[in-house]
Amino acid sequence: MTADSAPAAAAAPQSFEQAMAELAQLVTQMESGALPLEASVAAYARGSELVKYCAAQLEKVESQVKVLEGDMLKPFSDDEATQ
Repeated sequence: MTADSAPAAAAAPQSFEQAMAELAQLVTQMESGALPLEASVAAYARGSELVKYCAAQLEKVESQVKVLEGDMLKPFSDDEATQ
């Protein structure tokens, strides 16, 4: 596999939303079946990186919420917001 054909060498995403958009695009390309084998492997590798990035971002936000709620996660409901 050459560096030219490896989208996995792409830079880290700038945001969670950007990572999710790129991941959705990769899934669409892979599901189409139009990618050659090498490109599919590279897309899978990049997708794995994006999933790890998104999971880390979600864990970071979850820990921030735990701090804000005194280490106790509570589901948000509209009833609580109006009180």
